[in-house]
Amino acid sequence: MIAFTFMEVVLMSLLNTPFKALSDPTRRKIIQMLKDKDMTAGEIAEHFDISKPSISHHLNILKNAQLVMDERDGQNIIYSLNTTVFQEVLNWFFNIADIKGGTLDEKD
Repeated sequence: MIAFTFMEVVLMSLLNTPFKALSDPTRRKIIQMLKDKDMTAGEIAEHFDISKPSISHHLNILKNAQLVMDERDGQNIIYSLNTTVFQEVLNWFFNIADIKGGTLDEKD
């Protein structure tokens, strides 16, 4: 039986939402776009062949997962990446993988 510490359980539950948000290819493409520059919902929508309400739905999921932040700029809402959550996800992977010398060590 595998036993987890309280902090490990909390961290895993906090990471569930970002992983679920990243499971959709549209949301992954939005993340990729925001990596290059901050954008409005309209600018993001121009890159997709789906409705603006669908883009808003995807942006809300990314916001709820704290992967994306928004800031009002007059009439526009500017979306940007929240790199802090990405760092937490990467840290989780590195802690799980036990990386040494740039390679993954296999554990029996």
